[in-house]
Amino acid sequence: MSPRASRLPADPEVGTIAGLNHDGAGVVRGAKAAFVPGALPGEEVRFARRQRHRQHDDAELIEVLQPSPDRVEPRCSHFGVCGGCALQHMAPAAQLLAKQAELAEALQRIGRVEPEAWFEPLAGPQWAYRRRARLGAKYVPKRGRVLVGFRERAKPYVAALSGCEILAPPVGRLIEPLSQMLTGMSTRESIPQVEVAVGEGATVLVFRVLVELPAADLEALRAFERTHGVHAFLQPGGLDTVRPLSPPGPRLAYALPRFGLELEFEPVDFVQVNGELNRALVARAVELLDCGPGDRVLDLYCGLGNFTLPIARTGAAVVGVEGDAGLVARARRNAARHGLDGASFAVADLASAEPGSRPWLAGPYTHVMLDPPRAGALQMLPAVAALEARRVVYVSCHPGSFARDLGLLCGEHGYRLRGAGVVDMFPHTTHVESIAVLERPSGRWRG
Repeated sequence: MSPRASRLPADPEVGTIAGLNHDGAGVVRGAKAAFVPGALPGEEVRFARRQRHRQHDDAELIEVLQPSPDRVEPRCSHFGVCGGCALQHMAPAAQLLAKQAELAEALQRIGRVEPEAWFEPLAGPQWAYRRRARLGAKYVPKRGRVLVGFRERAKPYVAALSGCEILAPPVGRLIEPLSQMLTGMSTRESIPQVEVAVGEGATVLVFRVLVELPAADLEALRAFERTHGVHAFLQPGGLDTVRPLSPPGPRLAYALPRFGLELEFEPVDFVQVNGELNRALVARAVELLDCGPGDRVLDLYCGLGNFTLPIARTGAAVVGVEGDAGLVARARRNAARHGLDGASFAVADLASAEPGSRPWLAGPYTHVMLDPPRAGALQMLPAVAALEARRVVYVSCHPGSFARDLGLLCGEHGYRLRGAGVVDMFPHTTHVESIAVLERPSGRWRG
């Protein structure tokens, strides 16, 4: 291709947005697609191509000529710069429809499968919902201060934020105070990250520290704790080095009231970011499993026991399996605190192609619960299929791996995809959380 042919057009273009890509940008079809952040499906827009790629060009939205009825005014003044949200300009109901369309497309294109029924989407609070987050911290000499927040959209820089509308209280309003405190510390260039963990009754901020903090900086952190009612932890190395600044540190926990449960967790443990949606998700998973006394359930990727313990409340015997030994230890403590003798746990690498001994697979199991990380459950699918459990419930945080795994369970292992749906765990973002129930042909579906 000649240099002239490879140049981007100098003048803006007009086009109609055909849909959204996985990052929430509007897609203009044509001889070569253009991705236009800030544009919504159905809108006629004026845009300018800014960066060339093999299959598409990245573009800038110049003007919305014909707005979508789904367009709303973003609540956050940082929207468009901060990469924490991509869809605040889209009505919440339309966001859910877009996420369900993305899931349906992935199931058809990747898994070659379609659910017999679509579940009503699970939705909840749109704002101040995020109880777990990892915030960047960066001293910028030109600004004369430490920036604290999420990365800028499509850039590696920390966005200059004054607050955040999606972080759970009180953290959303502590962005500016955190910036001021860190700016005043002598070690401000050696604290690159602040991790957020909000429990029901306590808030923890974990400061990643690359050097030993002097007494004055430690006192600044203690003053911040006292002033804002939070608890500071320091992380000088790996996750095993996380320690409270002011021992013994708070008790972090979240409740699942429907099941009479409260699960304790550590500041850097994985928990679902949206507490209210997690309660709804757990309730739906247990309902779809439809198990009880006399049943035996295998809960893979069980973490703290988020699904394991509610399943045990049904009277079923349940075995939770997880690769993180620390999470398993806390899951066992959570079960013991509630007297759930029907829940047991094992530590195992569920992503290994050479698994070795797995006595917990001996079975028999009547049901299987799956909640894997983004990569999915590919390595475990043959073992799951061999159990011949009559029902499998699968919760996913990635439509692609979800569709692949469901396609394999149905296409190669004889399951039927009885139902699927989306869970709006991350409103205003493009993240798609999903749930599905599969059944062997001999099963009795009561959906």
